[in-house]
Amino acid sequence: MNIKSKLLHTGNELLQKQLTWGNSGNISARNDKENMIITASGTNMGQLSEDDFAFVHIETQEWEGTKKPSKEIPMHRAIYMNRPDANVIIHASPFWSTLIACSEQTMESKLFIESMYYLEKIEEVPYFHPGSAALGEEVGEAAKKANVLILKNHGVIVLDDSVEEAVMRLETLEFTCRMAIMAKGSGIPLSVLTDEIAEDFLANSGYKGIDKVK
Repeated sequence: MNIKSKLLHTGNELLQKQLTWGNSGNISARNDKENMIITASGTNMGQLSEDDFAFVHIETQEWEGTKKPSKEIPMHRAIYMNRPDANVIIHASPFWSTLIACSEQTMESKLFIESMYYLEKIEEVPYFHPGSAALGEEVGEAAKKANVLILKNHGVIVLDDSVEEAVMRLETLEFTCRMAIMAKGSGIPLSVLTDEIAEDFLANSGYKGIDKVK
């Protein structure tokens, strides 16, 4: 399956798992070292077609395709330029994760195996208008520190070296956000693991975390 076919499938998968809705969000992948493929502006993530993608030169931002690429090019290119290990980026606004992004609550990753494994470090990015150069710059800097970014009052970004891992990372984020919000609303205190336990887990789990990429 080529990368465009994978992204087509991924858009539908995200919709089925309620990780996207309508034309919110965008996905991209490296096509080669210099170019990325990204969803077009205004496309419905769950109903993508072959024409709903554009090829964009990462450095110059010049593009080719039948439709204009997403205006979020600045933050996608910033991640690819700052993280040579990143091959796939998903920007979405699933309900529970976006609720966290629109609140003062911070997310904790040291809760259970999958949250430690797939979330590890979570960076918050302050609000900047979508598609702005300022948002791109902030996202690029945050991506140097984490594979999961919460964009305040906007949504979330996950990045990884494969489509499958990126989707799993987003699923884990949404599940963890939902758990945290429901626990708080129910008055159930969460038991957070220590930094030492989390570090030992990451060091011995075989996970290629952000610290091992540098």
